[in-house]
Amino acid sequence: MRVLHVIPSVPHVRGGPSLVVMDMVKALRANNIDAEIATTNDNGDYLLDVPLQKLVEYKQVPIWFFSRFSPTVKLVREYAFSWQLTTWLWNNISQYDILHIHAVFSYASTMAMAIARRKNIPYIVIPHGLLSEWSLQQSTYRKQIYMRLIEQANLNHSQAIHLTSKLEQQEVAQLKLNAPSFVLPHGLSEPTPIFNARNLLRQHLQVAADEPVILFLSRLHPKKGLDYLIPALGKLTHHRFTFAIAGSGSEEYEAEIESALVANGIRDRTHFTGFVVGEIKNLLIQGSDLFALTSHAENFGLVVLEALAVGVPVLVTPGVALAAVVQEHQLGYVPQLDVLAIAKAVEEYLTYPQVGKDMGDRARQMIREQYTWDKVAAKMVGIYQGIILNHNCCQL
Repeated sequence: MRVLHVIPSVPHVRGGPSLVVMDMVKALRANNIDAEIATTNDNGDYLLDVPLQKLVEYKQVPIWFFSRFSPTVKLVREYAFSWQLTTWLWNNISQYDILHIHAVFSYASTMAMAIARRKNIPYIVIPHGLLSEWSLQQSTYRKQIYMRLIEQANLNHSQAIHLTSKLEQQEVAQLKLNAPSFVLPHGLSEPTPIFNARNLLRQHLQVAADEPVILFLSRLHPKKGLDYLIPALGKLTHHRFTFAIAGSGSEEYEAEIESALVANGIRDRTHFTGFVVGEIKNLLIQGSDLFALTSHAENFGLVVLEALAVGVPVLVTPGVALAAVVQEHQLGYVPQLDVLAIAKAVEEYLTYPQVGKDMGDRARQMIREQYTWDKVAAKMVGIYQGIILNHNCCQL
């Protein structure tokens, strides 16, 4: 079975979807599936220095890279137009048994769906939260036009829409698309355990060995709800804690965060680490006491899974899809997206840390049993096989 994954870009700077597609393809290949990625050389404001129009191994994954159109207008640049990708898809898409399209409202994904329709190649779409209610409310008019003119037909002709949580499925159901959907969560790539991570992190942050550390690790964007989390922490200055913010965003939004930290009296106990990957990311997650993501909308929340897998209790708001799992299995705290509710939940953790530790112990066992990539990939293979079989039968 040959499977082609199509996504606008793969660097870490583009966040969760780029990380997911790399891990998914690795896991599929470990299950003897001939899976590849087709993408552009997009790297945010820059371009990746990679060979173009040839299959290369990039971070242990076979990828076809194509040139991204790079005008000065950021909105146009982020659409990731690529004529090279278009031509290659038209000429080569029939060599694959099925396409797995990542994201919507972007040139690479839209064109891949359109060409697959024309060439009668089955495809499934994973929107990565871009069809959630919150996401569709951003740039509403533009997305409504795009959906009506192009993307609705692309989605309706897909063999299935791949969603990662029941919450995301409920929101997408409101769009009344014709295509069926299925829920299959992202998998977990277990990080290498760091011996004595707790002490090492406190040394890195230059705080006391027994200092509670609360971690926010995500893209810095208004969607992530820092405008609720920061004021909530500001109400708890009578407690000892250090707040670590790991991530990057626009200069304007980072300046807003700085101002909010000062206004709420916690700038002196906050550490900005910037964008992190690899060992420092693992150290932050494994060495923290509480992971917090107070997001308006999160179709999955992969970093939440990473925290739970190493025994760190989490604080998530209902817009984070994994909140239902956290609440059902008592793996952390699920306050409403409200400053006072978040402050109360954090204070509960700081007052009774042993309860949080027990939550983390439960999480470590459960997540590693149910959310590893090998299990997810095996289920994905079964879904591919069913779709291909059904598609071929319909052609007879």
